[in-house]
Parts: sequence; C-alpha cells; structure tokens
Amino acid sequence: MTTKVALITGGARGIGRGVALDLAARGWSVAICFRTSAKEANEVIDAVKAQGVGGSALQCDVSDPKAAVAWVQRVNQEWGRIDALINGAGPYHRVSLLDETNEGWHSMFDNNLHPVFYLSKAAIPIMKAQKWGRIICFSMANAEQLIAQPQLTAHYITKVGLLVLARSLARLVAPHGITVNAISPGFIDSGSAPKEELEAAAKRVPAGYVGSVEDAASAVRFLLSDEARYVNGANIQLSGAWGV
Repeated sequence: MTTKVALITGGARGIGRGVALDLAARGWSVAICFRTSAKEANEVIDAVKAQGVGGSALQCDVSDPKAAVAWVQRVNQEWGRIDALINGAGPYHRVSLLDETNEGWHSMFDNNLHPVFYLSKAAIPIMKAQKWGRIICFSMANAEQLIAQPQLTAHYITKVGLLVLARSLARLVAPHGITVNAISPGFIDSGSAPKEELEAAAKRVPAGYVGSVEDAASAVRFLLSDEARYVNGANIQLSGAWGV
C-alpha cells in the first residue's frame, strides 16, 4: 500500500499541528512549512516520524509565490506524490479599519488568501496525474453572512474569498477525482486564546462549549476519506452552530 502524502501550512501549531499528528497516526506522511516556529515544527515532525511515516518541516514563506511552488515541487520530488493540500495557516490582527495601514491590509491577503492560490495551482497538476487529490481551506464560521467586521476587515474578506476560491477550484478539478472543500471554525481551543476568553466565548455558542483541535482534525479526516468523494465545493461549519 502506497503511503499518502499531505502538505500542511501552519502545521507547527494549533489546528494544523493537530491535523498533522492525526494523519500521521493514520499512516500519512506529512510535510509542513513554517515561517518562524522552527522549534515547534521540529517537535511536530519528530512526533510524525515516531509513527513510522515520513515527515519534513521546511522554513518557507508561502506568501512568496516562487517559494510556495518550490515547496510543493520539493515534496513531490522527495516522495513522488501529493495527495492532500491542507491550508491551515491563517494569521490575523485586530485593528480598526480606519486605523489599518497599507502594509497591514496587504499582509492579510498575502498570508491568508494568495498562498492558497499559489499552492493549489502547483499541487493540482500532480493530483490530476494521480487522478485523486484533496484540497482543504479554512474559512471562518460567519464568513457566509457577509457581516460588518470593522476590527478584522481584511482578514474577514480573505475568509470570504477562500470560499469563492474553493468553490471555483472545485468546479474545475472535479472531473479529475479531486475535491476542494472548506472548513469554517468558530471558537476552537487551539492553544492560542486565554482560558478566560474561551469561557466567555462558550456562552455565545449554542452548543454550550468551544470546539477542540480534535474536532477540526475529524472534519479534515472525513474530507480526505473516500467516503467524502462526492463532497466537493462544500463549506463545513465547525462552530457548534455559532455564526450560522
């Protein structure tokens, strides 16, 4: 049996890390990229390799189209295939729209939306040749509502854009056995938010609690499976009904 290969951006921390470890435990080889979290990335890959599968971590700025494409090509050359592209990186900053700088505005698009385009364009030809592939993007639970977000405007627009990008790609690649779907988390305990903030958030979630990294990994696992072969262009709400 050939080992499947997953590329994960943002795989050193949070949801990306959880997905990497979950897939490794299920026999996937995993390649992650990181920008500054070298220590965390190496720890993830050590844990991945401990499962008896391949693992690699590369410092790479995927906002640079040449670097993004080179990473995809490098993994394909090393392992001979790419079965899944999981776009887990999604930095954000809170600032009033009227106080946002040009640099801050562009950074949200350069780091959240554009890399998914670069990486998908590079990975899809490889997946086409295999006649099988999975691409997953992470949006946010209330992106479909198109609501005002005066403190997160650029970040929010990128998450709306990811839904359009995922659906557009899905229409184009479906004939080749490839699916492109989105997962839209609400409040997830990924290790970055203070406990008090999560407790306050839970009161706003209809389910009564915040989600876990394991919840996100389960959604990814489903979309990567053959059971999800006919799920294409979908947006899975991972929010306990918040934001819908």
